[in-house]
Formats: sequence, structure tokens, C-alpha cells
Amino acid sequence: MIYYVGIDNGVTGAIGIISSDSSEEYFFPTPTIRTLNYQKSKVAYINRVNVRTLKGLIHEAIGDSPAKVLLERPFVNSKFFSSSISAVRALEATLIVLEALNLGYDYIDSKIWQKHFLPKGKKGTELKTLSKELGSRKWPQFAEAIEKQKDADGMFIAEYCKVYHTEKQEEPQENLDV
Repeated sequence: MIYYVGIDNGVTGAIGIISSDSSEEYFFPTPTIRTLNYQKSKVAYINRVNVRTLKGLIHEAIGDSPAKVLLERPFVNSKFFSSSISAVRALEATLIVLEALNLGYDYIDSKIWQKHFLPKGKKGTELKTLSKELGSRKWPQFAEAIEKQKDADGMFIAEYCKVYHTEKQEEPQENLDV
């Protein structure tokens, strides 16, 4: 059996996992730890990805089975320095976990999977609300967790990963010109 893993990157993200026959599905928020900030000028705290817990959760779900992983590309914009730094730190921690589990991965932009599952013409917070509402309907066993997470992005990314990796690929046509 193959597993399809969707990772909504970031310390407020979530992970969705779906088996190839959809008999097994998992959804959980990205586990985090709160640690003292690294700046000397002030006492503050930051949230970081808890790599040990994340590794354990993914391994518990898929074991040593093969998996395809889609990782949402992180938000990076110099106008939003703190958010960008957090996203990049979370990405690095997640990559370390995937490498430790010997799992390859591809990146996906949010607009690609959203176009596939969410209504057209919606933007910003509307997308999160739609993800939450449609995700709770599609995966009612996770409705409470999706409500708490405020979206089902990880599950939709996993579902997109499954569709993307199982679509029948067109066979190359032979050149019949002689």
C-alpha cells in the first residue's frame, strides 16, 4: 500500500495522510514546542516544529510503507519578515523529518490544490473558511480536529497528492513517419 501525505507547512499547519485505497486516513496539526526566542534584546517566545513528535506521528501512520509527499511551498515575502522566517524555519524542520524517514517530496503552491477542490473566485480568509467547511463534510471523522485547526488544507493536499500521483499518464506516441 502507498500513502499520500499532504503537509500544510508552518507552525500553524497540519498534516493529512491517505492510503492508496482510502481505508486509512489521518489528520493532525503540526506538533510544535514553545521555546525562548533567540534574540538577546528581549524576552519572548517562538513556536517551533517539534521534530521528534512529527517524525513519530508520520511513522506511526505509515510505518515503513512507501509514500508520496506534497509539501506546500512556504510563504516568503520580505515585507513580512517575521512570518517568512517562521515559515522557513518550519520548512527546514519538516524537511529534516522527511529525510530522517527517508521520504521524498515535491512542493505544491496552494493555488494549485485550491483550484482543484475549492470554488472559483474566492480569496484570503474565504479560502480558509471553505477549506474548513468542505473538509468537515468530506472527512466527517476529522470534523472536530478540522474545526480546531480552522482548515482542512493538509487533507486536501494529501487528496491532491493521491489524485496527482494516480492519474493515468498518457503514453508517449511513437513517431509513425517513415
